[in-house]
Amino acid sequence: MKLILFAALALLASCTQKPSEQTTASTTELPSLFVRQGELAKAAEWPKTQQKVEELKLQIAKKPNDVKPRLQMVVIYLSEARVTGEHPYYYPAILGMLDKVLTIEPKNFEANVFQASVKMSQHQFAEAKVVAEKARQINPNNAYVYGILVDANVELGNYEEAVKMSDKMQTLKPSLESYSRASYLREIYGDYPGSIDAMALAVQAGLPGSEARSWSQNTLGHLYETTGQLAKAEAQYNEILALRPSYAFAMGGLASVQKARKQYDKALATLEKAAAIMPEFSFHEEMADIYALQGNRAKADQKYEAVAQMLDEDARSGHRVDLELCKLYTKAGKPDMALKYGLNEYTKRPQNIDVNHALAAVYAQKNDFAKAQEHIRVALRTGSKDPELLEQANTIQLALGGSAKGKKLALR
Repeated sequence: MKLILFAALALLASCTQKPSEQTTASTTELPSLFVRQGELAKAAEWPKTQQKVEELKLQIAKKPNDVKPRLQMVVIYLSEARVTGEHPYYYPAILGMLDKVLTIEPKNFEANVFQASVKMSQHQFAEAKVVAEKARQINPNNAYVYGILVDANVELGNYEEAVKMSDKMQTLKPSLESYSRASYLREIYGDYPGSIDAMALAVQAGLPGSEARSWSQNTLGHLYETTGQLAKAEAQYNEILALRPSYAFAMGGLASVQKARKQYDKALATLEKAAAIMPEFSFHEEMADIYALQGNRAKADQKYEAVAQMLDEDARSGHRVDLELCKLYTKAGKPDMALKYGLNEYTKRPQNIDVNHALAAVYAQKNDFAKAQEHIRVALRTGSKDPELLEQANTIQLALGGSAKGKKLALR
């Protein structure tokens, strides 16, 4: 989760540090906005965003050592990355801007927090944690830095530490961001009712129509899907689209509901619409999954290959995508390729439940069920009730001759 991005404006508003007067920084390398296309270009905020960026560039030209307009540009670019999905462009650009700020003020709290946030988004989890810890030393009483530490510890498989960071965040500032993280941790520990309750609080805490609230509502919809409440999930996605008609992730959610109802052609049309708005690889991967369900293996494989190319492009911008490629090649029936990427990720975070789930699936596909069982045990250590994880665990147990144990596992 990259919830810290939603807190960027509030965090910047709390800035109390003054810009240094001792260092001069060039403004000639300020990156331009990535020009929106299609439906996103029609959004009411787009002209205002362009105008604001030009104003900030002028402010920076007049006062190169003033970090505040530079940080305001970072906030805008973080938002644009989220809205447009153009991460390969925006994340390196943002990191470059933050390097300039940190040249002027090495201990600037906001710059360190944003740097950690971008590294989280690029799946550089260990690096993000290091930077976030540095930011916490600068300001140990700011809630948002604990949000990054929740995320980093979750991704590294340090779930107990993530809970501590989440508790600290809630103590400092109950908010959309803190409720969302509490929800995710409850899901990890198998408490779906509690996860839904916490995410509902996150939705209530958000401004209607805002990107942050839309994200929370979309996640709430996914939780309803996971627990088999398709009508409630569909209602959440439609509510989002009523206020933000171009919110592609809600379209992806609707497509997932349609897929669950076996309305495959309808789901494909919805995904095509979402993909036309945002270059999000998961939309294309979902299309490939549907082609496979329809029995069109050739078209599925073609689409899986296209997704692999999208992920390779992300990787060239600094985004680590080994886990995504592991899962993708498993679906594509290429277990040797999947294993290569899965083991790459495993060396970085051997305790993460998603990584172990992915490796269990690869070894099961290779009929190495003893090895698959090693990883599925790690994946189940938090008591997760994720349906796909439990189904994978049952498959492994059945293959090892433990049918009764497998049935009990599914009921956990």
